[in-house]
Amino acid sequence: MFAQLLKFAQFKFAQFLRENFNFPVRQQVSELPFAHREPIKHLLIGSPKAVTSTIHYLHVLGYANVGDWSPLLPTEKSGEVMSILTRQILIQ
Repeated sequence: MFAQLLKFAQFKFAQFLRENFNFPVRQQVSELPFAHREPIKHLLIGSPKAVTSTIHYLHVLGYANVGDWSPLLPTEKSGEVMSILTRQILIQ
């Protein structure tokens, strides 16, 4: 059951990325005319448990490795942390 749920989540995530960020499907970067990469930053803010859980969930989905995120950094709010991920996305 979990394996089916994971495959479905990965499919929906890939579909979301393609529809909302023009991610190429089955094409190499070299095959895309006028394609270039731009950095995008993801910022997670919340309790240490919520941020860590989200980082691990995105890893399970295949979006980012756990080690790609910054260490948990405290915010000005007590009990709240943040973590940052910078990715390069393909822009056409």
